[in-house]
Amino acid sequence: MQRREFLFGMAALALPQAGRAEVAPSGVELRIGLTPVFLDDQAAFLNRWRDYLSARSGLTVAFVQRSSYREIVEQILGKTLDMAWLCGYPYVMAQEHLRLLAVPLHLGRPEYHSYLIARHDMAQVEGIDDLAGRVFAFSDPNSFSGSLYPRFLLHERGQSAAQHFRRSFYTWSHRKVVEAVAAGLADGGAVAGYVWETLARLHPEITTATRVVGRSPSYGFPPFVVRADLRPSLAATLQRVFVDMRDDAEGARLLQTLNLDGFVPGDTAMYRSIREMVRLVEQR
Repeated sequence: MQRREFLFGMAALALPQAGRAEVAPSGVELRIGLTPVFLDDQAAFLNRWRDYLSARSGLTVAFVQRSSYREIVEQILGKTLDMAWLCGYPYVMAQEHLRLLAVPLHLGRPEYHSYLIARHDMAQVEGIDDLAGRVFAFSDPNSFSGSLYPRFLLHERGQSAAQHFRRSFYTWSHRKVVEAVAAGLADGGAVAGYVWETLARLHPEITTATRVVGRSPSYGFPPFVVRADLRPSLAATLQRVFVDMRDDAEGARLLQTLNLDGFVPGDTAMYRSIREMVRLVEQR
């Protein structure tokens, strides 16, 4: 997806829309947008997390799953979602319409990496250059780790994905990138390091069929955000619930399932490097 298309869609949706009711300012219900979760029994887990958030916030919480970041952004800007777990790439693209709420901690830090992976039997592959002329799997077009970062690597080489790879495709899920490479549907792919490491813990039979051949520098972890016009007192309550999760037994169990250590309020400065990368890669 080109940057101008992404921005055009968001700009249109950010305009006031007559007759559209605002969701949850009264505290009756909170809708949280998610892209596909990588857990096996995600429905049961999300039910537990929903109940936890409802009990701690005093709100009726509902998770809304969509297949892409673009759908999530469109719905939060259209005010049919109040909150979302976004990647840093769509966050910086829509930052003026959003408020940073909480950033996950993984291995004790609010950061993560993009992993470049290849089939385990491709010993000759040591980086993206060695995947030239091969089949490559991206995750979501608006994913930082699964799309923007590998495209940045190619941009530095003066190439596009179409020029570098024989063929590339989007799986719309980090887990599916790993599965596609493991199954030989792709020779390599780009994935959130957090997801690969979590799958390595939960499903080593999948990740052992792949090999990490490149790691990016650290970048701000995908954050939880709310609409900029959400009532500040409500946003403060939600932030406190997320930050306090690691301090009670049920919250700690939920975090353990997610392979996270907790949440911190975060800082918009954590995402400046992603914004600069967008400027470089998407300049027209």
